[in-house]
Amino acid sequence: MAKIDFGGTKEDVVTRKEFSLSKARRILRGETIAVIGYGVQGPAQALNMKENGLNVIIGQSKAFKQDWNRALRDGWVPGKTLFDIEEAAERGTIIQMLVTDAAQRVIWPSIRKHLKTGDALYFSHGFSIVYKDQTGVVPPADVDVILVAPKGSGTSVRRNFLSGAGINSSYAVFQDATGRAEERCLAVGIGIGSGYLFPTSFEHEVFSDLTGERGILMGALAGVMEAQYDTLRRNGHSPSEAFNETVEELTQSLIRLVDENGMDWMFSNCSATAQRGALDWKPRFKKAAMPVFKQLYAAVKSGKETRRVITACGGKDYRKKLDSELSTMGNSEMWLAGKAVRSLRPHEKAKAITKATKGISGRRSN
Repeated sequence: MAKIDFGGTKEDVVTRKEFSLSKARRILRGETIAVIGYGVQGPAQALNMKENGLNVIIGQSKAFKQDWNRALRDGWVPGKTLFDIEEAAERGTIIQMLVTDAAQRVIWPSIRKHLKTGDALYFSHGFSIVYKDQTGVVPPADVDVILVAPKGSGTSVRRNFLSGAGINSSYAVFQDATGRAEERCLAVGIGIGSGYLFPTSFEHEVFSDLTGERGILMGALAGVMEAQYDTLRRNGHSPSEAFNETVEELTQSLIRLVDENGMDWMFSNCSATAQRGALDWKPRFKKAAMPVFKQLYAAVKSGKETRRVITACGGKDYRKKLDSELSTMGNSEMWLAGKAVRSLRPHEKAKAITKATKGISGRRSN
């Protein structure tokens, strides 16, 4: 492991330099990795492992036609590399639980009965294990229980793999029944395309992940954007101006500077007016947000958020309600303005032309 200094605190980090792909292949030789679920993370992790030379099969219910058909399109072959969930679990030696958190609770009895001594049960989220009192997911004592959690969506996991960059991931061992749990965990982490892996625990992973998703990564970001956009609109600014000053400049310029060099560098490379105002107002936003984040973390740690997820996502009409909520967001003035702004970007026009050209070419070849 490499020791990296994170702001004065040194942490262990596993990189592809210390833990090579060839080492991962040696460790996983003879293993069959059964990816259960071909929805969000499943396709990216499965394809990356397959292309890295690992033995991968898919377990997917035919009842979810969209996911089953996607697996077919991606080249998985029924009866050879594509099976129903129970058969895949029976064939696998490392069982990757990559269905949704709510679905894991439902399929767990079907997975549990196919676990064999020495198998490994793999998660990309600590939800089911940490909140076992609510999920009922309690692994038998004779299997390894491991976690690799990519810090990004399945789309990012796949995109970064194809670019050669890799994605950073956290990893953890909850139960080491074989004495090989950590090396199996790291080997799979490298196999799915991690650029580097940092150690955590199942508890810390799920607490930070649920807080982040509800907070700055999605919930807080969307909420603050809406607040600023609405304020500008109510004061007479046009939709395009309100969107550009709220979202476009952030996503197309400033956040890229933060990504490359940090927030302080971005501040120092903005105008003096922007710099001074941001430094003056940052403490006020932090003071306003801190009580909300304290409430959020407490709700996550207590299991209140878990109960909400299980109850809501497990409802029969959940998909209909979700589609309605997302449609309301997508059809709001702010995001309709965003769609119009994106259509004006030069590279977006180029992509649209390329896509259209490919479509014409494909029709002609038929």
